Amino acid sequence: MVAVSAAMLGPTGLGPFAELFPDRVFDVGIAEQHAVCSAAGMSMGGLHPVVALYATFLNRAFDQFLMDVALHRLPVTLVLDRAGVTGPDGPSHHGMWDHTLLSVIPGLRLAAPRDAPTLRALLGEALADHDGPTALRFPKGPVGADLPAVCRTGETDLLCESGGDVLLVGVGAMARECLTARDRLGEQGLGVTVAAPRWVLPLDPELVRLSAGYRLVVTVEDSVRAGGVGSLLAQACANAANHIPVHVMGLPTTFLSHGSRSELLAAAGLDAHGIATATLRAWDAHHA
Repeated sequence: MVAVSAAMLGPTGLGPFAELFPDRVFDVGIAEQHAVCSAAGMSMGGLHPVVALYATFLNRAFDQFLMDVALHRLPVTLVLDRAGVTGPDGPSHHGMWDHTLLSVIPGLRLAAPRDAPTLRALLGEALADHDGPTALRFPKGPVGADLPAVCRTGETDLLCESGGDVLLVGVGAMARECLTARDRLGEQGLGVTVAAPRWVLPLDPELVRLSAGYRLVVTVEDSVRAGGVGSLLAQACANAANHIPVHVMGLPTTFLSHGSRSELLAAAGLDAHGIATATLRAWDAHHA
């Protein structure tokens, strides 16, 4: 394993690794395109590069990741921090686009860890995968309490199970808000199960099967909706003749302003209150 950065060793957390293993770290400067292209060459030479980037700046290296890495099914791992809403860094730094871009890359596996233990586990699984590219995305912010699963089906963890009314799918860090929203929905008499997919690309077939057991599915993700879990799940359910309504929640396709992460998520309706409110509206629309 080697690590690659584009002038962001410190902010991406590679500083301690660079001190311990200086010969296994490559900082190419502010040149994400070169970071990914050089990682492809290292992979062809038998190494497993981990390319640590801000999620928003993956945009610069999309062509290299598609044509130099994915086309050749090279085991290169992207670690994308500051995914989703980053807060005060402003419009250029919100990691809103990476999930959409990665959704069109053949053979890619994308993980969305919800807490520190799943981040560790999924990074380990990515490094053990030698059959094509992998990526992980997670937000900027404090590390919250662990969110243990009560069970797992396929690549999807269930964080709580309560009746068959609503399946609330929280992608990555949104799982925490979904758990709080679930309590509020329970006060309204709805039985809500919260699911947290671990690997979100390709879409887990078990998530499609699981959706068929509920009267409403609501997906919540802190990226734009195109190419996200919600849109892929809705399409897969339609293809499987599963007519369960899927309500997709995500960030608007616009340039978000400055603000704290909590303020911007609330403005987009992606906090617990907004999720519960949208779920109740969707329930009333389909089951009035």
